[in-house]
Amino acid sequence: MLGIGAIPSVFLAVGVLAMPESPRWLVLQGRLGEAKRVLDKTSDSKEEAQLRLADIKEAAGIPEDCDDDVVSVPKRSHGEGVWKELLLHPTPTVKHILIAGVGIHFFQQSSGIDAVVLYSPKIFEKAGITSKSKKLLATVAVGFSKTIFILVATFLLDRVGRRPLLLSSVGGMILSLACLGMSLTIIDHMGRKVTWALCLAIASVLSFVASFSIGLGPIAWVYSSEIFPLRLRAQGTSMGTGVNRLMSGIIAMSFISLYKAITIGGAFFLFMGVAIVSWVFFFTLLPETQGKTLEEMQGLFGTFFKWRSTMRELKKGINGNSDNNGNGEIQLRTSNDNK
Repeated sequence: MLGIGAIPSVFLAVGVLAMPESPRWLVLQGRLGEAKRVLDKTSDSKEEAQLRLADIKEAAGIPEDCDDDVVSVPKRSHGEGVWKELLLHPTPTVKHILIAGVGIHFFQQSSGIDAVVLYSPKIFEKAGITSKSKKLLATVAVGFSKTIFILVATFLLDRVGRRPLLLSSVGGMILSLACLGMSLTIIDHMGRKVTWALCLAIASVLSFVASFSIGLGPIAWVYSSEIFPLRLRAQGTSMGTGVNRLMSGIIAMSFISLYKAITIGGAFFLFMGVAIVSWVFFFTLLPETQGKTLEEMQGLFGTFFKWRSTMRELKKGINGNSDNNGNGEIQLRTSNDNK
């Protein structure tokens, strides 16, 4: 049974063999030609590939007009000063990005997803399911729900946008946690099996997992990976991942002690409170990044709670540029580009 877990690992290993090296790493090794080819394959357009390559070259200390396939990279480009820029002396833009990138990972795990997924058999037992086969069936339904809605999210991310999907996802999680906490509290106080509360508890677990999987689950990884400037991306995303794993471990190890201290219904009301705080955090501090270049994101971040006014200014600039272009093509520029 445990050996079945090796099958996905084999597919992952085969996939890694076909995966290209990171363009940033290739540039840092002086292999510009290979980096260009990777960027051409992974970017939406040639212009985007050139823009990303120019940003990487700038961060690596390579002259912008250097087009050789193999170049010598200055030693100072191999990460010196990055942690200082990220943590000790961050600009307002970097500070805003860091708060958003680390915060989304913090709230992803502290909202209780691992408690629900890892301890779903215990939750169903507390709700009144005593049969092992029925608990197993309900647990399988949780995994099935998670898988299906992650697949749905892959089709919606670039169509709906990050913010609408994220906010609606967390909203669904809040409602699900409220229903789950209420149903488990009622069952706990009644001291006997309550059919409607049992059904509500099962439905709440499934809806919570579905809401998480369609938004907050995948978006945390997508959002944090695209907002950091290239020179800070490796360190910034590693910080977010570290916080993610730390919170996952804390929730997984403390859930049993938590629900024994405040009841299992109270534990999910606590997670609901965290989810409400996360919704406010996302609504106020996280701008939309769909379709934005790194340069445009630099303009959105750094204003913290005032990013909406910056977004409106960018849209005005877009409308003005589209009126001036005969072919109707929209050219996006940051405020520095217009100077």
